[in-house]
Amino acid sequence: MNYGKFCAILNKHIFEGEKKELLKRIAERPERFIGLFRPTKPGAKILQHLLQSHEIRFGDAIEEVIEENLKEFGFELLDKSIDSKEGEPLTLDQHFRKGKMVYFIEQKVRDDHDSTKKRGQVANFESKLEVLYEKEKTNLAAIIYFIDPDLIKNKNYYDQEIKRLSSFYGIKIYLFYGKELFEFLGRSESWEQMLTWLKQWKDSLPELPEINLDSNPKESLEEIKALELRNWRKFLENERLWDEGIVKAIFRKGETLKLLLEFFKSQDSIPYKKLASLLNQRLQKYF
Repeated sequence: MNYGKFCAILNKHIFEGEKKELLKRIAERPERFIGLFRPTKPGAKILQHLLQSHEIRFGDAIEEVIEENLKEFGFELLDKSIDSKEGEPLTLDQHFRKGKMVYFIEQKVRDDHDSTKKRGQVANFESKLEVLYEKEKTNLAAIIYFIDPDLIKNKNYYDQEIKRLSSFYGIKIYLFYGKELFEFLGRSESWEQMLTWLKQWKDSLPELPEINLDSNPKESLEEIKALELRNWRKFLENERLWDEGIVKAIFRKGETLKLLLEFFKSQDSIPYKKLASLLNQRLQKYF
């Protein structure tokens, strides 16, 4: 992997589709953005949502970065989808083989969970461990991995739980933070490379994400016009979103909405004609 591919993976997971996702979130959960009992103004609330979304999406991006590393290290990647004994679908963060040994990793960005979440984390880990153990027996090695080495809030708890599970199943189970996973895989230099690239990528980002979709109306339209009909209906019908300034916070001059109106008018179906009528009313009242 080179720096270009590293950036492409991060940008894909963290930024692609975020405008459409933001509108979907507002349409489906407007109470998260409006209301008198919120101390933040609309623009700040939108910004807060985007920053939280980026934090969550970062975990998915790093999962793919590590998967790419595993391929380069010569491991055979295995299917990440398995079923519990009850038929419930489970997804593994990493699942790979080398020789007779099969590995799976339960991966999180940081170890800062509260007591409820850390117990849930171990329960989730064991549900996957149980399924894989039935198939692989002592050829299985399992890992709980936290990427950020600076947060080790529950290390003692996880150490105790891993000893208990390792003794019960009779297999090796590991707890790693940061560089320790790469040292275990024999490629510590790749960890150092990832840190260098991560700093370089962060330095290239603006101080704050852009929340004004009118900064590039044509580009915004191409992304948001694929929003589901039901979510456009909810977004346009909810007058509080317009009265309380949420819509104005993301469509400052209404230019993208005017392009959207033309798109709605060009569609030959009753729902789009109703959306066009409603959007036209909103534009006349609020812009």
